Amino acid sequence: MSGDKQALLAHLQSGMTTVCRCWAITRTDGVSFGFTDHDRELAFDGLVFKASTGLTASAIEQATGLSIDNSEAMGAISDAAVRDEDIESGRFDGAEVRAWLVNWAAPEQRMLQFRGSIGELRRAGGAFHAELRGLTDLLNRPLGRIYQKPCTAVLGDKACGFSLQTPGYWAEAEIGAIEDGPVLRLHGADTHQDGWYERGRIEVLSGAATGLWSTVKTDRRIKAGRAVKLWSAIGGGLAEGDRVRLLAGCDKRMETCRLKFNNLLNFQGFPDIPGEDWVMAVPKQGNPNTGGSRR
Repeated sequence: MSGDKQALLAHLQSGMTTVCRCWAITRTDGVSFGFTDHDRELAFDGLVFKASTGLTASAIEQATGLSIDNSEAMGAISDAAVRDEDIESGRFDGAEVRAWLVNWAAPEQRMLQFRGSIGELRRAGGAFHAELRGLTDLLNRPLGRIYQKPCTAVLGDKACGFSLQTPGYWAEAEIGAIEDGPVLRLHGADTHQDGWYERGRIEVLSGAATGLWSTVKTDRRIKAGRAVKLWSAIGGGLAEGDRVRLLAGCDKRMETCRLKFNNLLNFQGFPDIPGEDWVMAVPKQGNPNTGGSRR
């Protein structure tokens, strides 16, 4: 046990304590925030923990073994800390969370009590409620291979092996107009045929929404540009004139993997797996089931 933890334990055993809780939230884009339930700001590990945010937390539930640790943080939405538009745009989804028990009279005396990520994040009455999931939550995921006709890999991941930086499979453009739908009318990215970016991604490169992204539902070429319809709108202050990057989409079919991406060797599906009609087949006189090739 480190000296700081031993000093904190000795302080707790003294009977008269000066302790508080501190939280550090690090978003996936690298932006960090510090909060404390003390009545003044504290600083350690290169981060200032603000006291004016109104952040509180319920008791952290921790258990031995593989049981999932969890907690909940609650706080007011303010421009100085957590903004409503940041929550709406998903900037805090999956953010890393660390929580300490700290002696506010001597901040070097502290103990890390919780480490995990933000799960469900909801808003109500000018405040936010964030579910905190412990590291063991990562074990609560199904593992193993799925046998299905479509490819199970994600375009560009380790199993797929295709580089999204390959020329011809991405393009940058400028937003010319934002319409309901949501539909973005872009200047540029009009080289490929309609549907080239369908099921792909659109990433924001400039402006207030930098770092946010959405999935492309449909796309088509228009005069000197492209019209892109998204599955969900991009919040965070997306505006006309912002630069975006389009990444080619994949519909998970073997034909697409071979003809569009020339990546058939890494195809992770089973296109010849029998369907339900084959499983339910019964004996018959014509075309007997001999166990030979279905082709």
